[in-house]
Parts: sequence; C-alpha cells; structure tokens
Amino acid sequence: MPSERTPLIQTVQVGPPRRRYPHQTCRRFFTIVSSALLICGFATFLFHTIFIWPYHHWHGHHRHGSHHKHASHHQYTSPRKGLSPEEVQSILFDTPDPEKAREWSHYYTSGAHLAGKNYSQAEWTRDRWAEWGVKSEIVSYDVYLNYPVDASVSLIEKLDDKGDWKVSFKASLEEDIIEEDPTSSASDRIPIFHGYSASGNVTAPYVYVNYGTYKDFEDLTNAGIELKGKIAIARYGGIFRGLKVKRAQELGMIGCLIYSDPGDDGERTEEHGYKPYPEGPARNPSSVQRGSTEFLSIHPGDPSTPGYPSKPDAPRAPVEDSIPSIPSIPISYADALPILKALNGHGPKASEFNEHWTRNLGLRYKGVEYNVGPTPEGVVINLFNDQQYVITPLWDVIGIVNGTIPNEVIVVGNHRDAWIVGGAGDPNSGSAVLNEVIRGVGKALEAGWKPFRTIVFASWDGEEYSLIGSTEWVEEYLPWLSNANVAYVNVDVGVDGPSFHASAAPLLNDLLREVTSLVPSPNQTVPGQTVGDVWDGKINTMGSGSDFTAFQDFAGIPSLDMGFNADSHSSVYHYHSNYDSFYWMSEYGDPGFKYHKAMAQILGLVVAKLVDSVVIPFNATGYAKALHGYLDTIEAKFKPTSEPLTDDEIFTLRGSITSDTAIGSEDAFKRSLQGIRRSLDALHFRANALDQEAVGIRWDLNEGIPWWNIIKKIRIGLAIVRVNKKYKYLERAFLYEGGLDGRSWFKHVVFAPGLWTGYAGAVFPGLVESIDAKDYVNGLKWSGIIERCIANALDILE
Repeated sequence: MPSERTPLIQTVQVGPPRRRYPHQTCRRFFTIVSSALLICGFATFLFHTIFIWPYHHWHGHHRHGSHHKHASHHQYTSPRKGLSPEEVQSILFDTPDPEKAREWSHYYTSGAHLAGKNYSQAEWTRDRWAEWGVKSEIVSYDVYLNYPVDASVSLIEKLDDKGDWKVSFKASLEEDIIEEDPTSSASDRIPIFHGYSASGNVTAPYVYVNYGTYKDFEDLTNAGIELKGKIAIARYGGIFRGLKVKRAQELGMIGCLIYSDPGDDGERTEEHGYKPYPEGPARNPSSVQRGSTEFLSIHPGDPSTPGYPSKPDAPRAPVEDSIPSIPSIPISYADALPILKALNGHGPKASEFNEHWTRNLGLRYKGVEYNVGPTPEGVVINLFNDQQYVITPLWDVIGIVNGTIPNEVIVVGNHRDAWIVGGAGDPNSGSAVLNEVIRGVGKALEAGWKPFRTIVFASWDGEEYSLIGSTEWVEEYLPWLSNANVAYVNVDVGVDGPSFHASAAPLLNDLLREVTSLVPSPNQTVPGQTVGDVWDGKINTMGSGSDFTAFQDFAGIPSLDMGFNADSHSSVYHYHSNYDSFYWMSEYGDPGFKYHKAMAQILGLVVAKLVDSVVIPFNATGYAKALHGYLDTIEAKFKPTSEPLTDDEIFTLRGSITSDTAIGSEDAFKRSLQGIRRSLDALHFRANALDQEAVGIRWDLNEGIPWWNIIKKIRIGLAIVRVNKKYKYLERAFLYEGGLDGRSWFKHVVFAPGLWTGYAGAVFPGLVESIDAKDYVNGLKWSGIIERCIANALDILE
C-alpha cells in the first residue's frame, strides 16, 4: 500500500497482454529462418564473387577453347572476362623485344649511376613504368656510404744504407681508354675504389695471401709467415672480397690490395692465345673489379642501422663490426705484375703449400713465381686511400599492380645502381629485362587483365654497397611482407653470357624447371630446343650477394634468383669494370640482345604463373626432400671423402673454421641429428598430403563445377584458402628470432651465406659451424632449434 515512504508507488491490477497476431510464434520462426537464408545467400554470393566465379568462368572457357603453347599442368585464373591466362602469358611471352632491351641498356649505361647519385635514373624509371600502366613511386632512405676522394699505390725500394728510397713503380689505378668503347673515356667515369673501405696511409712490406680465405691465412700462419703489420695482396675469387679484408684485419695486417688473376678466367686468356678486349674475348689487362668490402655475412644493409630502416630520424649504431678499419684498394693485374714480381725469391712459393695455392696461376707466363713473401724491409708498398663518408639519400622505385587478393603479393626486383658508368651486365641487363616484363604487364592490363595476386615491382638502389635499398625496404615493411608476401623473384645480372644459372628456395624449383622448358633457347644448336634443354638443371641453394638476401634470410620469403652468365668458354666478363659496357655487351656479351629477350620471357612467365595460379605453384614435398638432402650433407661431414670437389665445395671447405679439440659429446650430437631426421620424415608426410590436396583442387577446377553445386564450390573455395595459407607460411616456420651465432640479423636456420664465404649458400649453418669447430654442445643447441622450427612447419601443415 502507498505510504509516506512510497508516495509515488501504487499497485494497479491489469489484465494479461493481448496477442497482436493469432500465430505470433510461427511468424517469429519464419522471420528468423528467412533472415538466416538471406544472410547465407548474400554470404554465398560474396564467396562466389571473390573465390569461385573467376576460376569457374575461366575453366569453363578453357574446356571449350584450344590449348595455348604455354599452358601447363598448373592452371591459372583471370578474374576479368575476355582475357584468359593463356592470353596473359602470350602477352608476357611475345612482348619482349631485343631492340627495346637494347634501348633500355643503352640508357642505363650512358652515365654514372653510383648508389645515392642516380636520382635522374630513378625518376626516368618511375616515369617509364607509369607510362606502361604500372603506378610507381620513389621511396628514399638516408644511408651511410663512402665516395672516393683520392688513392695511390706505390712500390718503394731502399737505395742504400743511408736511408734513401725511390718509387720503383706507381700503380696507374686507371683502366685504359679504348677508342671503340666510349664508356671507357666517359667524363663522369668513377675512380677505382672499394665500397666501405677505410681511409688510411700505410707503408709496409707485403705478403701474397692467395685467395685470402680463412684457410689461406691459416696456412701462412702455420708456415711461420709474419702477417702483423704487413700489407696483404690477394687475388679475387672464391669468397666475398670484404671477408678477405676482414681476416687480414683480424690478423693485424694494416692494408689490403686485391687483383684479378687471369688464371681464373677459364679458356679465354692471352696465355691460351686469345686477344684481350677489345680485339678479342680475353680480359683487358687494365680491368679492375670494384666492389664492396662490407662484411656481408655478418649483416647486409646500411651498417649503421642493423635490423631497422634507415629513415632520417633513425638512431645510428657503431659500424666497426660490419665494415673494415684498414684501407683496401682494388687493382688490375697489369698493376699487380710488378708488385708480385718483387716477391720473387722471397719466402716460400705457393707450390710449397698445397693444391689450393697452385690452382689457376695465370701470371706465371709473365714471370710471376707466386712467392708469398714477405718482401724484405727494403721493399715496401705505400697504400694511400682517402674516402669521404656521408649519410645520403638513395632511391628505390616501387611499382604496384593491385590484385584481387589483398594478402597475397609477389615481389619482383632488380637493382639499378652500378660502380661504373656502364653496368651493361651488372645490373642493367636485369634492368632492361625487368622493363620488358613491366611493358608486357602494362599491355595485359590495358587488354583487361586483373591479376589474381598483387605484384610489386622494385628497382633497388644501393645494392652494390651492401644490398641496401632492398634490405632497408624489407626492414621497414617486414610486418606486411610477413603477412602477405608469397615469393620474391630477383634478376640481378640478367645476361653476361650464354649459360643459364639459378638459385632458389626449394619450394620454387618445380616452377623454374617448368618455365625454362617453355622458352626457346637463344642458342638453337638443335632446332626447337628450350632453355631447359641446354641448362644443366642445377639449382643452387640461397646464399647472399644480391637483393634476395633480406627476403629469404631475414623475412623467410621463398626467393628465386636467375640469369644467363658467362662460362669458361665464353668471352670474359669484366665484372665491376669500366668494360662492363654497352659496347662490350653489344659485341661480346649478347650480340643482338637475344639472351635479354629470353630472360625477359622466363621472368614474365614466372611472374604470370605465380600471380594467376589459383593454388600457389609451390612444391612442399620437394622442400622436404631437399631438407633430407641437406641433412645428408651434414652427416657426411663426419665421413672422409675422396670424391672430386666442385669449386663451391672447395671454397666452402677453405672458408671453414675448424678445431682439433672437441667440446661435448659427438655421439650425443649425432643422436640429435637422428631426431631431426625423424621430424623431417613427419614433415615429408604432411608436405606430400598438402601437395596432393593442391592436385585435387586443380583437378576439380579443371573438370568444372556445376553452377548449382553450391556446397562443392564453397568446399573448394575454403580448400584453396587453406592450402595457399599453408604454402605461403611454410618458409616462415624456419625463422629463428635469435638469429645465427654471432650474426643475429640472419634468421633462417636452413639458408644463410657461409660465415667465411659470403656468397655461397650454407645449409643448416648452425650445425655446419658447430661441426667444423667440434663444438657439439653448440651443435645440440642448434639441433633443438631446428627441431622446433620443423615442429612449427608441421603445425602450419596440419
């Protein structure tokens, strides 16, 4: 009842609410059912629009059409009507034109384009890509670089006991001007120097150190040759040049000269009766290989921003761990001759060491006896090197073609910068090839092509110094790349000879072999033969030395690097020399630019198949088999072998740090390898199941799905998404956040450059380095890390 405490409350009796409709319960039921059907129908429509209709439309069209010459066992999609995948491939196959490749080569090699000094070429590249229909922009980074100021190398001899000295030889540090080759006399030609070399003025006796491998230096110290305080003279080849300087520095040497020995040039040498360039295919005696001396196997990219992008406000780290502190200068073999001859009779000869010191001694016929020295106190070298270090912008050109699927991206790249005015082989044969592919993509877009996956094209800057442009870009966009990047395809030196070479993550091996079987070989020794017919089929493991490094070794993105290269029977390629010129390419490297065309066709088809395949064209079983093979290689290190070694194997051996003292139990470590083997067996099983599921999806799509079979379409659409996700993330499973021992930037536990080779790829580097050092405790640690990575891969494939 109401009271003073509840003045506004009173109880009112009311009747039950009257039903609005006599069948309200039934009405509510049918409203819910109708709404659910409407929502499901709309969801089905969206699913068909995104995942099913594009595939079903093309496969229906394909079944009633003729097979194109570039069709394969992988099937492809084109979401727009009127342009089948065969037509896309035809455009990318037919567009490359040798005359256009020649035109692009001539442009890029017509002026100096050193890293950080090629903005006009970046603008030109961006504008051409935009003209061809690929929206592009310039992305800049502020990076730490050096530029040459002055340098000299002098051989000085003591005249008498009074202390008088004379300069008996002064190196020219110039490459000869050749009338036929205008690049050699360009007014803006770049002086001879090493990227990231230290400034310095040093005078000392010197020692010949062979290829400058870790074992070469070990041989010298074991022979009692005093190295501390001396200058090294090393020959190019075998390992990355920066590691030659690094080891010399570690042993107390104060400077380093590096020359190109013609003995490593194969058959085409003056000693074998061939005339030097420009009269013939042999090396010009004055040619010099420039290049970087950054410690590439420690980490690439800007040495002052390891692991993060070089933006204007980025903090700068010390650089001493990744670039030399002693001066170095590259010289020609013409300049090396008097220096090497002055060693004659001083110290042991190379022949007194081992067979690794007597290979390819190409200057004996000119009077060099290859004594190691050191020279007596009265014969010294003065090495003067003045470098200007700056923080300066460099410029990547990035072009984007948006696809239907936003989180599946293919990146295709080539670097643009060169040490010289020319660079017709390295890198601008690749630049010309990439331009021809983009020109073809533009034609396909104009004809109505809508790529299934997004394509990112990149013209990198700063590769020559230390893969800078690509590394900084990957470091900046790592989260997005980790989520979306399916593969990276690299063409650095697209053409410098007739022999096709490739390195690839095993996931991509089958695709590469398929594409090379579709492209005619420029060298038709047998009518109708393809590049695949004349290629030896060898696919190298991924190491370093080009722009795939950050993608493969840091981000875990399966990568492919390919090109036509010189061999022992082709004209000598003047690597990083003024003679890597448009004239050399036109006369010796690729007359008619037919290999440029073939390389553009290969790259174009690789892009087409990666971009428009319904199911990502990877082979997981091939990866699992490769891992088994890599483990075989690891276990073989415990067994003596008398089999002949390849050059790569020899230099891998010469670049290893070995020990006679074991740490831990070898037996326990071997048992851990068996654990890895069992895990790889499980991985092989699941990888095969994934590949079989992919085959089944392709089969269903090829057979076609009736329009009314909605359930099957949904099931296949979901299967496509599931399979592609597994393929995309499989490589990422082998990343270890802690990185490799002593070089944490490298995250991949399967692939990395050899610690003391730099270029060549090492497999399971943590295990390899542990076995070489007989550090089985560390080996057990790496066995555990690798097993966890395999477990991650098993989870992805589950």
